[in-house]
Order: sequence, then C-alpha cells, then structure tokens
Amino acid sequence: MKNRIVKAVVFDFDGTLTHPGALNFSEIKAAVGCPPDQPVLEHIEAMADPAERDRAHRMLADFELSAAEASQPNPGAEELIRWCRKRGLRLGILTRNLRAAVMRALENFKTVGPDDFAVIISREDPHAPKPHPEGVAAAAARLGVASREVAVVGDFVFDIQAGNGAGATTVWLDHGVSAAGPAGHRFQDESDHRVTGLAEVRDLLRLYLPLPGGKFPNDLLKKYLDAFDFKDPSVIIHPGIGEDIAAVDVADEEVLILKSDPITFATDAIGQYAVLVNANDIATSGAAPRWLLTTLMFPTGTTPAGIFEVLGDLETTCRNWGITLCGGHTEITDAVTRPVVSGMLAGTVARRDLVDKGRMRPGDVVLLTKAVAVEGTSIIAREFGAALRERGMTEAELETCRGFLSRISILGEARIAAASGGVSAMHDVTEGGLSTALEELAAAGGHEIRVFVENIPIFPQTRKICELLDIAPLGLIGSGSLLITCRKDRCAPLIRALHDAEIPVTVIGEVGDPGRDIAAFHEGRPTPWPRFEADEIARLFERLK
Repeated sequence: MKNRIVKAVVFDFDGTLTHPGALNFSEIKAAVGCPPDQPVLEHIEAMADPAERDRAHRMLADFELSAAEASQPNPGAEELIRWCRKRGLRLGILTRNLRAAVMRALENFKTVGPDDFAVIISREDPHAPKPHPEGVAAAAARLGVASREVAVVGDFVFDIQAGNGAGATTVWLDHGVSAAGPAGHRFQDESDHRVTGLAEVRDLLRLYLPLPGGKFPNDLLKKYLDAFDFKDPSVIIHPGIGEDIAAVDVADEEVLILKSDPITFATDAIGQYAVLVNANDIATSGAAPRWLLTTLMFPTGTTPAGIFEVLGDLETTCRNWGITLCGGHTEITDAVTRPVVSGMLAGTVARRDLVDKGRMRPGDVVLLTKAVAVEGTSIIAREFGAALRERGMTEAELETCRGFLSRISILGEARIAAASGGVSAMHDVTEGGLSTALEELAAAGGHEIRVFVENIPIFPQTRKICELLDIAPLGLIGSGSLLITCRKDRCAPLIRALHDAEIPVTVIGEVGDPGRDIAAFHEGRPTPWPRFEADEIARLFERLK
C-alpha cells in the first residue's frame, strides 16, 4: 500500500456511479469521425477546423445528455456514498463529461444529489482532463486534503492513470470483466486495488480509516490471517480468531532457544526490524530461528492499512528466512505514540552445535562482520531525512543509507560461522552499538577483550551521518554486524568462507585473560574505550523528534 490513510474519495461518474453502458462510445466515435482506438475528447480537440470542432462538441453533448436522462445509479452507489458521508469522508466527482450531464443523471438517484459532493469537476473546468493528474490534484485541493489522502475510484484506464499520477490511492472497478484501454492497453496491474462492484469499495476504504482504541477488529484480522500459508508441520495451532496461543511440536528437537525483543525506534519497515533483530540473536547460539510471536501496539488513529503494512512486512520477512509467524496480539492504544512491535522468537539447535559464550579462551580472535551501526544508519536516514538534507546530505546518499536495511540480518554469517567448527562465541551488535556489544561479550564470556580501535570498520555514509548529527558511531544501534570469537587456527578458513559469501569481515581484537574488561589499543598504545549510558539513537530521538 503506497498510502496509509484516506480522507476523501473522488469518483469517476459515467460507468462508476452510474450503471455502465448508458454511453455508447462506438456510436459516438462513428458520429464524430473518431477512430475506434483513439479517445474522443482528444480527437475532437485535435480538429483543425473550429467549426467542425464545435459541431463535434455539440454532438458529443447531445449524446451525453441523452445518456444521462436514461442512466441509472450503479448498484451500491447510493449506499456507498451515504456510508462515506457518515464516516466523514469528503466526496468529489471528476469526469470527462459535461457538468450538465452529471447534474441530469443525479436526478435519477433516489437518495443522493449534488449536495453530497463537495466538488464536481467536469471538462468545462480549467483543468487538463483525465488521464492527466491535474484534475485529481485540483479536486484534492478543493476538498482540503493532500492528493495522497485521496482514493480515486473509476472503471477506466484514464481514472487509474490520473490517480496514480497524482499519488492517490487508486481503485479500479472492473464490473467483473477484464478491460482494456486505448489500443488494447491492459491496466489491471496499474491500480492499487481491483473490485468487481461498488459494495467492495466500502470494505477497501475501511483499511484507510483511523481505528479507535482497543483490539484490532476481528473481521479485518480474519481476512488477513486467512491469506497466510502455514506450511510448518510442527505448528499445531495456527493464528486465528479466538486462538490466544500457538502450539508447537518440539519432540524431535534437542535444544529450544528463546528470544524476546521490542522494536521502538523504527516506524518505517518496523516489521522487518522486528523479525531480524530477534532472529539475529537466535542465530548467535548456532540455532535456526523457527517460530515468531508478536505483540503489536499502534497509536489511536492508526488505519488498518498501516497495520496491514506492518503485518505484511512481518510475514514477508519471516517467509524469506524460513520462520513461521505463528501468533500474537494486535492492539490500538493511546499508551504509545508510534508503532511498537515486540517479538518473541524461538529456535532450535542440536545440543552438540550449541554456541555457548563460556567456551571463549585466551588467544581467540575477535572478528566483526560488515561495519558498525548498520541498523542505526538505516533508521536515521529513514526517520531524520529532512534534518540530514538541511545539513547537506544528498538524496542519493540518503537512499544508500536507507538501503542499509537490507544488511541488518546476520543469519548468513552466523550459519557460516557455526558450521566452521572453530567458533567459541557469537554476539549480535544491537542497542548501545559496538561499545556495549563488546562489553556484553566480555561479561558473558568471562574474559577480557583487547580491541584494536584502528581496525574497527565504519562505512563512510555512517561516519558522515554521525558527524552531521553529532553522535558517535561506536554507540549507535548496530544490528547487521556480528561479533565472532574463534580459535586462532580456525580463523583464516572462516574469513575465507565469509569472503566467499561476499560478507565483509575484519579482525578487530583478541580474547585476553579471564575477566570482564575491555582493553582498547590504538596503534599499539592503550586508549580509553567509550561507554554510553544510552544508545546514541535514543539521544537523537530526544533531541530532534
């Protein structure tokens, strides 16, 4: 869904609000000499002789007025208009027809009239006709909303193209048949939504209307869950209305690994973050992430479209990594001001393959994949783009940083490391950045870690963002980077395997004697190791949001 909210609906008229077929375009085109594969308005306007052009316009007007007199409301049109009005949606009509034809056709409606529409734009208005988006933009302005907050409903390619061009949500009314535009142009795939009748538009619009506080409506949730494909035979009880738990058969597994983590900073692609941040931690144990439960909380005023976008993100990411989304809870509440997704993920691993940080030994090599603050770079580019542009960052640079989202999984490198046979510990770099992650690794492994600061890789885009916003990359949330400690004699084969998989990896230190400290060195000389009371991104949100 390219948009998440609808505040106004702009309808095509003939064939959309009125029953299709009143206007016989083949007859009209034959009368004015228009070739069958050309639109009639454009053909008339291209006539060189003004007198011939005027005569053709009069003929077209006669056809339209005659058709308007005989027209009837499309089934469901009046009910849909009343429903929209009741829910506070502002309504408009955008047509290539004469205004007089629209007004005459509305006389045949029993419960709907011109006063139900805040704006009616016809071809007499000073706007380029559909498929040009100018009419949609003009209607949105007169309705007092942004074009992206408009739903355009129509039965012809010009309606869909005009709506798409303006950035509106588009709904193609196909009347139950496939359709083609001029010159056989197929447009089924151009619209955001496709319906066979106007009764379906109401259910569609519900996706874009703000929700009150409370549980997500069961009927909407059921439609979404019914589309899920549960192929994991170990899941005995799937998500469903009235199902408050998930049941999983683990009889054949040796060790069950559990992980829970909330996503609170990101709003864009929050579902992807929720899956991968939890899956990353599961993978550091050598386990395969298997089953995900999620609790989703949205602020009041969120639309179903916004919620379905998150659910779709969760489901797609799970499917991509072989994880089953097997249950959870969704709620709209004033307890949160932005979406929060809390995930609980379970994974499995054979006991002999479990990676336990207690296996760390002095002399083990410390590796870091990719570079620091992968996740933080993506979040900041997505959440603070305007602030970065003001400070001189280009749109191309921002787009590159947003694309770091594709790098926040460490599942690939964790699988390679776990299979290498020489790994003593793995740790995902998350909140608090590399600084905190190394402290956590030292504490869990019970050994001092010596860090070679000059070796720590930082992407140039990350460095630039941190300089522009006065934050430290080593303290910035960093899912996407995996810390690995491995026996020295197994280090070179592991590095080769990671390079073969096109995963960057750098030696950044070594495991020291038993203890819990970080000993940092810069070009062989001791240097202070930075510590952060909170993640740098939390400080940024506090300062700029």
